[in-house]
Amino acid sequence: MTHDHSSSWPGTAACERQIAAPGHDGPGTARASYSALRSALISLPAAVISFLVSAVPAYADLKLCNRMSYVVEVAIGIDDRAATATRGWFRIDPAACRVVAQGTLTADRILLNARALGVYGSSPIPQSGGDTLCIAPDNFVIAAARQCRSGQSPAPFTQINPTRTDDGNLVAYLAEDSEYDDEQARLAGIQRLLVVAGYDAAPIDGVDGPKTQAALAAFLRNRGLTPDIVQAPNFFATMIDAVQSPSSTGLTWCNDTPHKIMAAVGTDDGKTMVSRGWYRVDPGKCLHPDVTGQPRQIFSFAEAVDAENRTLKFKDRPLNWGGTTQLCTRETKFETNEQGDCGARGFAATGFAAVDMSSGGKTLRFAVP
Repeated sequence: MTHDHSSSWPGTAACERQIAAPGHDGPGTARASYSALRSALISLPAAVISFLVSAVPAYADLKLCNRMSYVVEVAIGIDDRAATATRGWFRIDPAACRVVAQGTLTADRILLNARALGVYGSSPIPQSGGDTLCIAPDNFVIAAARQCRSGQSPAPFTQINPTRTDDGNLVAYLAEDSEYDDEQARLAGIQRLLVVAGYDAAPIDGVDGPKTQAALAAFLRNRGLTPDIVQAPNFFATMIDAVQSPSSTGLTWCNDTPHKIMAAVGTDDGKTMVSRGWYRVDPGKCLHPDVTGQPRQIFSFAEAVDAENRTLKFKDRPLNWGGTTQLCTRETKFETNEQGDCGARGFAATGFAAVDMSSGGKTLRFAVP
């Protein structure tokens, strides 16, 4: 099964600037005026991600700001008549900004691709755009980015035209339909991770209240964290590390292989069976699928994939972990409550394993046989 998810720059004659190093180090912050930019909002197809735009000056740092409820990683593309290059990944927490290019910027176009971290499961950010450029799974710099080579894969990039802020920088905003401000985006980001970890912080709306505070307090207590960690600059990194560790409640997948794993979950509440995927579980990490309510039975399927999201084989057999319960899946992100006649509906019948949840929690560890 193939899953569809989402070394140098052009010469100085095209772009004379310093490119900020990608990676997961702590981002800086910025407080540009949102109201002055709101009228220039452009919504991409399928909603959830948008950018505030205006004309691009030739001399300024380029800053990307995250007003989404997800920790995201972004890749940028510089398109010039002489060449097109890409670089990533730059990690940006909710309510934070990151400088991704410094100095003179004279390229014809600036392009962007964004993805949510694997902890959220199948990427909730729709990847659409008019340009297809090359990316790599880990931090990368790719010259001639329209011709992908080994270890690279094509991805849709969207053109952005950032606006100038009062400090002289260029800024573009990543936003959801809810149009959070910084404070709301940060709280919504905390709520979303609490839900991923199995705590009842819904709805994810960026609005504080007793329910959110109770869920956060329980999470901190159960994970051995002190309340003051919430205000720390690295709180989202700390929270994600905690979420990606085994839990005593709910279903947890842990990847003990050197490969990326894509997983799907099924639930049966006695009336309807629902299957949902795909969730990315990185090597050495754990993940809690978003199972809501109190289903009578939970099912699991997972398989190891390569850099191009193609199923890996071990001793000439697909490296997967499943069972005998046939549920519907497909290669792209999916959720379906109909489990009959999978093929006629564009799905495939896949064997899921029943998970024993009698003790209240279950950790499934995936390892190479």
